[in-house]
Amino acid sequence: MQGNGSLSEFGFGSHSVRMGCDAEFAMTASHRGGTCVPVDHSVRVGISFGLTSGVITTLGLLVGLSAGTSSRIAVLGGIFTIAVADSLSDALGIHVAEEAEGVHSQREVWIATVATFGSKLGMALTFALPVILLDLDAAVVVSILWGAVALSLLSWNLARSQGVRAGPVVAEHLVVAAVVIAASYLVGRWISTVFS
Repeated sequence: MQGNGSLSEFGFGSHSVRMGCDAEFAMTASHRGGTCVPVDHSVRVGISFGLTSGVITTLGLLVGLSAGTSSRIAVLGGIFTIAVADSLSDALGIHVAEEAEGVHSQREVWIATVATFGSKLGMALTFALPVILLDLDAAVVVSILWGAVALSLLSWNLARSQGVRAGPVVAEHLVVAAVVIAASYLVGRWISTVFS
């Protein structure tokens, strides 16, 4: 991405993003010691982290609880609990991480915090709908498919914004999700076998 202002590189997952500090990209920016920090960086960090965590964490919990308890109430309780508690936890984590960088204003830090909380909460709650509307086995399948679609779209958008091929990025993130789902299922089955 080429602009008239200075360029600064930001880490974003396992990749990095180069963003310009000029009006060409409709960004407002803060300058801290010569470092260019676009305001929308905070929004993108919060939303990307919140949505990704919302998919991976909620899917892992949903699959694990379903395999371990076969209880709709337990799964729903887990989803609603993680939607609130883990969203707050992730938001605090992003808050501290953004402060630790030392280049963001308090406004930018709080924008990232709120974006993380809202996106994680909203994404996690979408997984409650299949559990409410369908039998548990069907709900697990639908939730996995929905999670894969959501994660693929997020990964595709991330790759496009970085100007890299989307295929490897999408595949990488889906493999991570599959590992989380498989591990959660095995833990759930182990708990069911040992403690039943």
